Amino acid sequence: MRNHEVTERQHLLGADGKIAEPGWARRPVWEYDRSRITAPAFRIKEWDYYLVMNEDYGAAFTLSDNGYIGLQSVSLLNFKEGWEHTETILTALPMGRMKMPASSEKGTVQYRDKRLRMEFRVEDGKRTISCDFKEFYMGKPFYCEIALDQPEMDSITMATPWAGRKAFYYNRKINCMPAEGYLSWDEKTYWFTPEKDYGTLDWGRGVWTYDNTWYWGSGNGTIGGKPFGFNIGYGFGDTSAATENVIFYDGKAHKLDDVTFHIPEDDYMKPWKFTSSDGRFETEFQPLLDRAAKLSAAVAASDQHQVFGRMSGRVVLDDGRFIELKDFMCFAEKVHNRY
Repeated sequence: MRNHEVTERQHLLGADGKIAEPGWARRPVWEYDRSRITAPAFRIKEWDYYLVMNEDYGAAFTLSDNGYIGLQSVSLLNFKEGWEHTETILTALPMGRMKMPASSEKGTVQYRDKRLRMEFRVEDGKRTISCDFKEFYMGKPFYCEIALDQPEMDSITMATPWAGRKAFYYNRKINCMPAEGYLSWDEKTYWFTPEKDYGTLDWGRGVWTYDNTWYWGSGNGTIGGKPFGFNIGYGFGDTSAATENVIFYDGKAHKLDDVTFHIPEDDYMKPWKFTSSDGRFETEFQPLLDRAAKLSAAVAASDQHQVFGRMSGRVVLDDGRFIELKDFMCFAEKVHNRY
């Protein structure tokens, strides 16, 4: 059954190291246990990614332990002025030493070296991001303290296998978390206020195949006085059980089938289009900023275009109601990884 919704709590992996029940859920019903993974430790990938943004600026934060390579990253995004800067620190062979939490609902993960101190903390319905990055850009430091409120609401959790393999992708994405706090760089402070600004979490644990290309798009805002967000994407693993495409409105998930990205790959700053197999996500996207990055380190390589811009069009909820999007701030990306 396509878009199979899983509702019962269970172990993510069976005794054979494969996902016991592939599908999607509104809550993280699967229990991740690293000791059940039959693949070697250097193939296990665990990451937490936060994006906090509004109409004018934003920041993205990554803490990850990807087996034979660790990647810790901060991006400062200025949509109004049309620039961004990303700093990435690579570490060799973390192999689980980051002690990434087994649950997306609780726990603390932190990284510290001579340049960077970054911590993600989850407790009592709130998430906090704390960062101190020396010589972040132009020799100047970057600081942030951000709190994300997580009220009772649906999210999208995916348990996705790769057909015929023990590789798997366990992922939770949470949209529409009201954000409060600040970013600071170059004697300028960027403030977030929970009445209008939101954060997104991309939490993942898994064992991937070596060479992958994925497409992902997400956005948050307020429409009709209620929180509205979406998560769209494909290309990663065997999605025959479920897609990760979903609309969030007033705390409820409205599940979609397939959504296709139509990207002008000769120039990512040209307009994009999005179409859907069920006719419920039909939009156009005008890019403002391409956070393009290429990384090559020994056997690892990455080529990514995370494009921020404004989306206009129409989406349809489960009950048939239409929501019109007009210059809705969001992002969409294409990423090719080999690691």
